Parts: sequence; structure tokens; C-alpha cells
Amino acid sequence: MHDSQYPSTTRDAFVDRHIGASADEQLHMLNAVGYDSLDALIGAAVPQGIRTATELHLPAPVSELEAANELRTLAARNNVTTPMIGLGYYPTITPAVIRRNVLESPAWYTAYTPYQPEISQGRLEALLNFQTMIGDLTGLPIANSSLLDEGTAVAEAIMIMRRTASSKSNRVLVDADTHTQTVGVIQTRATAMGIEVVLIDLDAPLPDDDYFGIVASYPGSSGEIRDLAPIVQAAHDKGALATITADLLALTLLTPPGELGADIAVGSSQRFGVPLFYGGPHAGYIGVRAGLERHLPGRLVSVSVDSNGRPAYRLALQTREQHIRRDRATSNICTAQVLLAVVASMYAVYHGPDGLSRIAQRIHLQAVQLAGALRAKGYPVVNETFFDTLLIYVPGGAAAVAEAAHERGILLNLVDGDHVGIACSEITTLQDLETVLEAFGESAADLQVAMHDPAGGIPRSLRRTTGFLTHPVFNDHRSETAMLRYLRKLSDRDFALDRGMIPLGSCTMKLNATTEMEPVSLAGFADIHPFAPVDDVAGYIELIDQLENWLAEVTGYAAVSIQPNAGSQGEFAGLLAIRAYHADRGQGRRDVCLIPSSAHGTNAASAVMAGMRVVVVASNDDGTVNLDDLEAKCEAHADDLAAVMVTYPSTHGVYEEGITKLCELVHRYGGQVYVDGANLNALLGVAKPGEFGGDVSHLNLHKTFCIPHGGGGPGVGPVAVAAHLKPYLPTHLAHPDVNRRRGIGAVSASPFGSAGILPIPWAYIRMMGAAGLTQATKVAVLTANYVASRLADSYPVLYTGANGLVAHECILDVRPLTAATGVTVDDIAKRLVDYGFHAPTMSFPVAGTLMVEPTESEDLRELDRFIDAMIAIRAEIEQVARGDVTVEDSALRRAPHTAAVLAGDWDRPYSRKHAVFPAGVAEDKYWPHVGRIDQAYGDRNLVCTCPDPSAFES
Repeated sequence: MHDSQYPSTTRDAFVDRHIGASADEQLHMLNAVGYDSLDALIGAAVPQGIRTATELHLPAPVSELEAANELRTLAARNNVTTPMIGLGYYPTITPAVIRRNVLESPAWYTAYTPYQPEISQGRLEALLNFQTMIGDLTGLPIANSSLLDEGTAVAEAIMIMRRTASSKSNRVLVDADTHTQTVGVIQTRATAMGIEVVLIDLDAPLPDDDYFGIVASYPGSSGEIRDLAPIVQAAHDKGALATITADLLALTLLTPPGELGADIAVGSSQRFGVPLFYGGPHAGYIGVRAGLERHLPGRLVSVSVDSNGRPAYRLALQTREQHIRRDRATSNICTAQVLLAVVASMYAVYHGPDGLSRIAQRIHLQAVQLAGALRAKGYPVVNETFFDTLLIYVPGGAAAVAEAAHERGILLNLVDGDHVGIACSEITTLQDLETVLEAFGESAADLQVAMHDPAGGIPRSLRRTTGFLTHPVFNDHRSETAMLRYLRKLSDRDFALDRGMIPLGSCTMKLNATTEMEPVSLAGFADIHPFAPVDDVAGYIELIDQLENWLAEVTGYAAVSIQPNAGSQGEFAGLLAIRAYHADRGQGRRDVCLIPSSAHGTNAASAVMAGMRVVVVASNDDGTVNLDDLEAKCEAHADDLAAVMVTYPSTHGVYEEGITKLCELVHRYGGQVYVDGANLNALLGVAKPGEFGGDVSHLNLHKTFCIPHGGGGPGVGPVAVAAHLKPYLPTHLAHPDVNRRRGIGAVSASPFGSAGILPIPWAYIRMMGAAGLTQATKVAVLTANYVASRLADSYPVLYTGANGLVAHECILDVRPLTAATGVTVDDIAKRLVDYGFHAPTMSFPVAGTLMVEPTESEDLRELDRFIDAMIAIRAEIEQVARGDVTVEDSALRRAPHTAAVLAGDWDRPYSRKHAVFPAGVAEDKYWPHVGRIDQAYGDRNLVCTCPDPSAFES
């Protein structure tokens, strides 16, 4: 019998699967905070002046089954072909053991950035493997744990060169044989920073003028492999630095950039097992020579020691510099693709150096074979050298060849009317090569060309002679059994949402529903090249159009672009729109960005990237923006005020009453209002930034809209704008809409950024509907106030808004306890591990505090478990206060406790049971793999590659 013949229940609706607390549990929490309904609570917490007057206009919600079917239909409208376009994107094979146990595993994709390293040892080891892989293949000693994509990685490299080169020139030379999408991202970043970009032909003499850096491609976008050592030396002779953008798989066969003298190597790790995803998410990489490690953008994993002297992994150096340095930050660190870096690293672990070399040799052999066949038929191969890509001269006939290949299910790169590009990949077969020849009108029999040199396209002088991936981790997991167990071992060392609540303030660690996640793996979404013809991507275009329209509706803005592939990129894009708007009105002098002292550190870093000058606005004692200081700063910068960046609800977790006045003040002085959408989970269905005064916002789809954090990436950070800023949304030279190819420029390498994960927020909105999204907001506010009210007697809530209420998060003030007892937020955070929790956000936005965001997805049992743990820890702190135990000898300071420590001598003033099974902890508790990590030791002794196995011997 069909399901529709059975009466539905409220728990069958997806909204009741997403929201953790039942109606009875919500009523219990409402009674605890003193309200009789959610509407009454929201009415008391949210200023009336910002409340939206209308309900959200969204399609009626559908069931999980219906949403899944709709997404399968959309995926089926995308034409899955065999892409041989190249241009930095290649079909690849994700080993099934990695796809199922990493890419599709909540143990990996629901984890947060490893700021609590003791409970993140699994993903930190995987990222250290990634760094080692990059270092070995590029021949450079230090690599970070990933960047967003190849285009932004090159842009970051240019900024390193500018900061560190002895040349004080403002010019950078860029190889004209660089992927056009990379050049586009470079141009956007350079324009904002006042850098002159000069495209050069590397086959011609270099310009005599000064420059601070040079970017060269290896191989080039055409496929050509040049000896870049003389180019690098020429740059060094001018006091400039040299960056080589390199294909990782090609480096198994080519002399690595480090041996060519490069200072920096950058690129993408996509072809190491990461699906095409219509452009992303993919992990970019960056490696640097010794001496540049402290200028690396993003996150760097290093080896330190724990409290027992055992090796332990952590994030090093500038990991939190955006919160410390703000406008002096060298980059915005929210620029990682951890989950995809893990996939790429595990691809290398599984295949090992021999397997990678075999894959590369097979691809190269296919290119050699195809080149020989085409040459034999009189088609000139323009690039004399190559790894996998051929540029074929077809006078006046390139379009016909590309169309003939397309009709046969093969996508080629139509370079211009006379040239077609062909790129072989891991999935290329003999039949594919035969089909390509048929597209040229030739016989498949012509492939049987004698090949005396299987490396015929690679110059002998540039063939790799040095080894790589010699560490045992890349050589001990050849069988699927071994690989499966390695992945399980690492995931067991981590704490993710599949284990328990992650109450991180500002991060919104909510449910990532399986129905939202499953469509990502559909071939129609996963196997599409970002530069596929528009007729091949009808499903993607429809999904993106719908999602952008829905996001515009819920935010109150006129238009949305989903191109930015991280929140940091969304911030950057929004600020670029503001700058372009002022410039078009003849007010290009407006470059001052006002930022409250309480703002996310990413704000200041993004403003600097956009070429703005940051001016800090004071906060009041209650955490609100000081409107008197704001007005004074506006008046002082009346002629050059560009914008204010404000987070709403505030970074302090309250709905500020003064937000409308703030918007009015800034507009009065000619500025634009940027409302950071990081806390949008407290606004959906209740208030719209575009209605209460915002001109532009970025959104975090990896927070409010359920894309998982993935251990620190993937993310999508769409930018939403009012009508007057619509002309200044990101553009892209390869955008399917020809009207979006010229303009402000690209902020990501592909037209739609991380398009492959857009089915996740699409499914969330489609299943929740307007009422569901609004209900989620209300329950998020309820859970935060419930936590705040129950913990107020143990830990004072630092900031509250109207009627003593918070928004979707609350800040617990630990400073008085620290002053009285010496117990720190670090002690509480590490002790929470023993109770089976990830810690709240520590010391942000206020040092010595804990910021808690429970989200709407946690049920009452889990909320109470966390609250009870915090109260129990407060009792432990009281023991220190009474003098029953010193803080140094307490379980707080010795936390977290590992299973291994129980096996040794026990001389502590508390029992083993109290250490690992404190009040309320069940026997199936989470066991941390290491004890408390010595952070300072790791920075003094920087080791950023896999340690020798002997380091782990007892």
C-alpha cells in the first residue's frame, strides 16, 4: 500500500527531524526561562524595529523522500560526459573505501576545525599527511593544510611574495600560459590591493623593469612543460620571488618546483580522488621554502608533545592570528578545505608513491599515444612537451572537432577557432582516445603508433630523479582492509557531531541531515566539469537559480551570488561590491571601513584584502556598539567613509537595539552597511538584514544552511546585495550567463564556487519551508536562553539584551573564577572532554570566557547533559576555591585523561574513576588519544611533516 494512504504525524515532517527538542521539551525549556510560548520569547528578545512584517515566501515544504526525488531529477538533467577539457579540473576515481568512509562519513564531515587538538588527532594526522604529501611532491619543506582552490592559492602566493621580496616594486609577472580562471582571480585580488599584473610570454626574454614576483605554470595551461629554473634565477637576480603553479600528479614524473629554485609552489589537489563537483569544493595547496613558513596563509599542522611526553598534533603559528592581529593579519585563515584535503591525502596513502607514479605514467602514455596518432595524420601538436594535455592546431575547424566530440560524449577544450585542447586523465580509456580521433574524422586504428619512449612528452632534463612519499604511512596501506582500519583508527581519535553536542559559539554546529548529504554523491552533481557547456548543466543552473532566489528572499536582499567558496570570500566579495559602487559614483576615495572592536577577526582581515583602511569603533560595557563613538568616527571620515561591518546579532550573542540607528548613521555619512551573516541562524523568518538597513551581507551555508563544517571546510559564503549593488556581484570569464562574464571579477576559480555541495542547503530549505526555518530560529534562541538561565548561577552570563535575554548563543564569564582559583577556560575546555563534550568557543570575543551555541538540533537530554557537566565542573572548581586541592593537582588541570594514563602509577589526589568517569558519564564515553598538548613547545620546535614512527615508541 502506498505511504500516502497512511495518515501523517507531526514527527514525519522533516522539521521535526531537524529540530531536536519535541513540543513537550520546548515547553519545559520555555517554563525554565519564564515564557509560555516561542512567540512570546521571540517578542521579548528581538527588537520590534527589526522584525519582518511578512512571512517568508518559499515553496511549501516537502518530505525527505520527495526532496531526494527532486534532487535526483535535477541531477539527471545534467549531462554526465567524459570531460577531457583539463584547465586544472580532471575526472578522477575516488577509491570506494575513501568515498564511503571519509567523504560520506559523518565521523569526518561533521567535525569542526581542530582548535581543540586533543580531540582532533585523527583529522590532524590526516592533514599532516596532506602537508607531507605536498612537501614531498613539490620539493619544498613546509606546506599548509590546504587552501580554497588553485586560483585563490596563487593569489595568496602573490601576497606572500609582495610581503617578503626585497624588491619594492608593485608589479607581479604572470605567465600568460596560466589557466584563465586563475588569472581572473589574480586580477580581482590585485586590483583591490593596488598591484599591477603583467602577463608575459615565458618563451621570450623577461622584462627589464622591476617586479616583486613571478608566477609560472608547470605544465602551462596549453600543456607545455618549460624549464623554469632560468626564469626562477632571473627573478631572484631582480630581488623578486618565484611561484610555480604545478600539477601534483605531474610532479610524480617531473622535477619538483623546489629543485627548480621556486620559493613557493601552489595548485590544486583535486585530481587526487576528489570529484569534479562542477568546480568545487576542492583543496588548493601551497608549499614554501624555509624562511617563509611564518608568512603562510591559513592553517598549519605541526607536531608537539602532550602532558605525557608523547607526540601530538596541533595547529601552529598564525592559526588564530586573525583574532589577534585583525587589520594586521597577513590573510584570512578561514580559507581551508579540510574534508577535501583529507580525501586527497588518503588517496596518496592508499595508492602510495608507486601507485601514483603508475597512474601518472598511464595518463602520460595515453597523451603520447594520442599525440603520435594526430601527428601521423598531419595535425600539428602545438606544445612540443606535455604531461597530459595537448594543444592541437586545426585551422578553422576547432569548433567542429569539439562539437563532434561532444556528440560522442567527450568534452574538449575549444581554445579558439583554430585550436582545441585535449587532456587525458585517470578515467581516460582506449575507447575515449578512439572517440577523440573519430571527432577529428580519423580512424581509431591510427592509435597503434609505435612509441619508443613512453615518456616522450617530458624533456629528459626535467624528469624526476628524487623519491617522494617515503614515510611508512604512504606505504603500509595497500590493501582495502588496511586502509579501512586506518580510516577507522583516525576517526575514533576525533570528536564529531556523530558522537555528541559541539556547543561552539559563533559556529552553529547543527544537524547535517543524511537526506541533505546523499545527493552530493550523485553522478549528475559529482562528475560535471565546471566549464561544461551550458546545455549540459540544466539541472545545476535550475538548482542554483532557485537557491539564490530563496536566499535573497530569506535575507531581504535583491540578489545573491553563490560564487564565494567560503565565508571569508563572501566578506571579500561584499566589500569589493561596496568599493566598486563608490568608484562608479566618482567617490573612489571612500576606503575607510568601520569595524566594532567586538567583530569577528575575519572582518578586519577581509577589509584589508579589499584594499580598505580599518578604523575600530568602541564597544560599550554591555558589549553593544558605542553609537556615540560610531557617530564620531563617521563624522571624522565623512569624506572617505566606505562602509561599516557589523555582525547581527552581535558577536556577543545579543540582539542590539541600536542596529537601525547604526545603519541610519552610516548611510547619513555616505557609507554602506555590511551585515555579517555569520549569526543568521538567529534571524531566519524573524528579521531580514536587507530590510532593517543592510546593503550587503555574506551568508555561511556551512552554518545556518547545514553544509557540514567538514573539519574546517568545505564551505560556501554567498554574497547578498541590495538592488543598487547588484551590478557589482562577482563575475567570471567562463560564466554560463554571458552577462556575468565581465564586471567586478572573480573571487573563486570556478563560476559557481563550490557548486557540488549546493544540493545540501537546497534540500534543507526545500524540506523546512518558511514555517520550518522560522521555527528553527525560534528554537535556537530558546535553547541558548535555556542554557544561559540554567548556568547563570554557576557562570555569569556576560552580555544580555532586552529583558535579560540572549540571542542564539551566550557568553559565560569565567574570569572571576580564574582570578579566585587559577582555573582557566582551557582547564574547563579540557575537562569537558572527560565528560564527553567538545568545548564551547574559548576566549572569543572576550578573553577568559566561553561562548556557547547549542543550536536547534540538540534535544533536551543532550542540553541537560551538557549543563550538568558544566555544573559538575563548577563543583570541581569550588574544591579548588576551598583549598581541598591545588589547581595544579586538580582533575581540571590534568585533563583530558587518556586510557593510557590509567595504566600507569596513580599518585593523583583524585580517583581514576573521578578522572575518566565523572558524574553522569556513561561507560561508552569518548576517550581522547592524547593528554593536554604543549602549545608553546610546538611553536618552538616547528615540525610540519609526518614524524618518524620511532617518535611514538614508549
